[in-house]
Amino acid sequence: MDEFDFIKSIQQKNYKQPSLIKGVGDDAAVFRSTYQDTVTSVDTFVENVHFSIETMKPYHIGYRALAANISDMAAMGCNPAYYLVSIVIPKHWSEQQLADIFEGMKDLASVHNMDLLGGDTVSGNELVLSITVIGFVDKDKARYRSNAVSGDRIFVTGTLGDSAAGLHVLLELDEKDQEPFSYFINRHRMPTPRVSFAKRLQSLSRVALNDISDGIANEAAEIAEASKVMMHINYEQIPSHHQLDQFDYDKTKEWKLSGGEDFELIGTVSEKEWPLVVKIGEETNTKVTAIGYVSELTNIAHNVMLYENNNKQVLHKSGYTHLK
Repeated sequence: MDEFDFIKSIQQKNYKQPSLIKGVGDDAAVFRSTYQDTVTSVDTFVENVHFSIETMKPYHIGYRALAANISDMAAMGCNPAYYLVSIVIPKHWSEQQLADIFEGMKDLASVHNMDLLGGDTVSGNELVLSITVIGFVDKDKARYRSNAVSGDRIFVTGTLGDSAAGLHVLLELDEKDQEPFSYFINRHRMPTPRVSFAKRLQSLSRVALNDISDGIANEAAEIAEASKVMMHINYEQIPSHHQLDQFDYDKTKEWKLSGGEDFELIGTVSEKEWPLVVKIGEETNTKVTAIGYVSELTNIAHNVMLYENNNKQVLHKSGYTHLK
């Protein structure tokens, strides 16, 4: 299949977003929005660095790659609308495998009424996916990491450590022994971005959000640095799935704090509006848990503290590092 046939094979037959003027077929796409702010994000995924065919089917690679971008949109409190995909294709990947990658993205995109606008295709030695997502949010309602204030309550959605546990199961256990841990495997392969929950937070006067892609230790530090505050986290309050207790304690602690790729949200909100966050969680079927509080910054070098068994220690950045 040549480039043009490949593009035709992934092109949408119809589009869902009313702001789209021109989709795939010209040198660039055109969309129009006059009453909202536009939000955009890009992520790149490299074979054997961010994913492996040993632990994922091509369908899951596409699904999970788009989910990571949509989670960034959720962290901004915005509604994802469009995505573009640039792909580097090695010779050892078949046409069916490539079709499955785009099918995974298509299925998740349909959940959020997203349209594929285009992208680029080139040949290379390893598979590389670069996905750009474009979304919209009501004017001045985008949510920033710099919005945390002393006295805020810190919260997270869902349960943490699931994706890292799923990767551990896929790498360390034989296939016949993996079945009891299917929940963790699915969480690793097909995460659920918290878009509906984040969108409902627009009713709040102020909230800071960050998506948990690189581990809560990293994400909490990013909020602390951006907001110039101290973050205080109680380890015993960090939510986890009940099956996580079947693994070694040190492993589960590492997964919950530094595993990343759960694509949940960590945020801060005022004590006054915390009950609204709980209510929104209930209405969107989203588990929401308070895990700590925010205070004024007293030490710029150590801005996130972890409390466990009445002991206090610095929580250093320890999640995934993109450039090593």
